[in-house]
Amino acid sequence: MATKIRLQRHGHKDYAFYPIVIADSRAPRDGRFIERIGSYNPNTNPATISLNFERALYWLNCGAIPTDTVRNILSREGVLMMKHLQGGVKKGAFSQEEAQKRFDAWKAEKDAKIEAVRNEVRENKKAANKERLAEEAKKNEAKAEAVAKKKAEIAAAKAKAEAEAAAAAAPAEEAPAAEEAAEAPAEEAPAAEA
Repeated sequence: MATKIRLQRHGHKDYAFYPIVIADSRAPRDGRFIERIGSYNPNTNPATISLNFERALYWLNCGAIPTDTVRNILSREGVLMMKHLQGGVKKGAFSQEEAQKRFDAWKAEKDAKIEAVRNEVRENKKAANKERLAEEAKKNEAKAEAVAKKKAEIAAAKAKAEAEAAAAAAPAEEAPAAEEAAEAPAEEAPAAEA
C-alpha cells in the first residue's frame, strides 16, 4: 500500500484550512486517512502550522511520500532536515549529538527569521493604524470647520432676518405718525380759509 502525506481541505469558501494526514494514495482527498499529524492554516500572516514532529519523521522514515505542498511544510518545520541528519548518523559521518546540535542551530535560525517576519507584519499594522488615525483626525477637523462655518452662516442669516424684521417693524410705526402729520395740515387749511 502506497502511503502519502497530504492535505485535506476543510473550512468554507474563501476560508480553507488543511489537516495534514497520512492516507492511502488510492483514498479520496477528503476521505479516509490513517493518521492526522498536524494542520496548516494559510489564512493567518504568516501561515500557522502545527505538526507532530516525531510522527511526521516516523512516517517519512517508513516510506510515506509527501505531496509538493506538504514537502514544503515539512521542510519549513525541519522534518526533512532531521531525516537528512539521521541519514548522516546512520552512515557514520557524525554522532547523534552532533546531528542534534546542528538541527538546534538550524531551528533557532529559522525561528528567528519567522519571528522577524511576524514583527515586521506587526509593525506595519501599527504604522497603518497610526496613518489611518491621522487621516481620520484630519477629516474630522475638516468636518468640524465645515460645521462651524455652516453654523456661522446660519447665525448670520438669522441675525440678518431679525434685523430686517426689526427694520420692517420700525417704518411701520413711523408710517402712522407721518399719516397723522399729513392729516393735520389738511385740517388746518380749511381753518385758514375761514
